[in-house]
Amino acid sequence: MGLKIVPFKSSYAKRFKELNVAWLEKYFYVEPKDAILLENCEANIIDKGGYIYFAQYNEDLVGCFALLKMGKNEYELGKMAVDPNYQGLKIGQALLGFAINLAKQKRWKKLVLYSNTKLENALYIYKKYGFMEVAIEKNIPYARSDIKMELLIN
Repeated sequence: MGLKIVPFKSSYAKRFKELNVAWLEKYFYVEPKDAILLENCEANIIDKGGYIYFAQYNEDLVGCFALLKMGKNEYELGKMAVDPNYQGLKIGQALLGFAINLAKQKRWKKLVLYSNTKLENALYIYKKYGFMEVAIEKNIPYARSDIKMELLIN
């Protein structure tokens, strides 16, 4: 499989938005916080200490995720999406594994994610990679979120 994980480039911003809007509109809707992050991902993620990576399959950008800085050594894993035409190839798992390895290399303490219990496949994979469900706070960033998970990095 010709899969590589590549870092964000400004020219990839449009694809980041396309990948995310596709899954959001399939399962939910684009919320105000999504719009802010997706309209100007460089200013609202990268420039604020975050990261964006893409799954490149052959020459196509087919998946992505973001790591949004929450605090010192703590990041939210979000905006993970895989093009429907490439699902079933374990690209999401490759992205998740990459994110966890990056967190370990950078000696972060914790990765946090917000999800929805109707996304059973995603939750299964998060648990498989060691994420544990934790109490969700009252003022959460997304209306669709009904579950919060954390992975403590050793």
